Amino acid sequence: MTLRFLAQPSAVNFGGKVHGGAVMTWIDEAGYACAVGWSGRYCVTLYVGGIRFYRPIVIGHIVELQARVIYTGTTSMHIAVDVRSADPREGHYTQTTHCVIIFVAVDDAGKPAPVPAWEPQTEADRAQTAYARRLMELRKGIEEEMDAVRLRDEGAASS
Repeated sequence: MTLRFLAQPSAVNFGGKVHGGAVMTWIDEAGYACAVGWSGRYCVTLYVGGIRFYRPIVIGHIVELQARVIYTGTTSMHIAVDVRSADPREGHYTQTTHCVIIFVAVDDAGKPAPVPAWEPQTEADRAQTAYARRLMELRKGIEEEMDAVRLRDEGAASS
């Protein structure tokens, strides 16, 4: 899935560039379109992690978001989203942001629904799948740490 548009002045931050929150919204929208296209179902965002901002996006530049499935579970899809931008006068795109989002397909009752399996076809696909699996392992440690802090804070609040 590829989305392209001009960075509008309505997305400006205090530094005169595109606001990071606008970029995060665009990432979620591109990821959603990719997930729905893959699964054929309504999807919800389960996890957004590791958003990496490499460089700012200039207002008036063309923004391109490329979203692709890199791993599927039974009901979930890991979508890698890369954001690039270019001065429309030059057309030379540079990477600005990268992120992996996990979406879950849901049925009409809002319950998780099966998604078609994604099978890597190329060496690049296999590398992306391995990347998604490494991120899953890292997330387990992050979630354990966050749960420990939440439980500690809840215990302190009830004292």
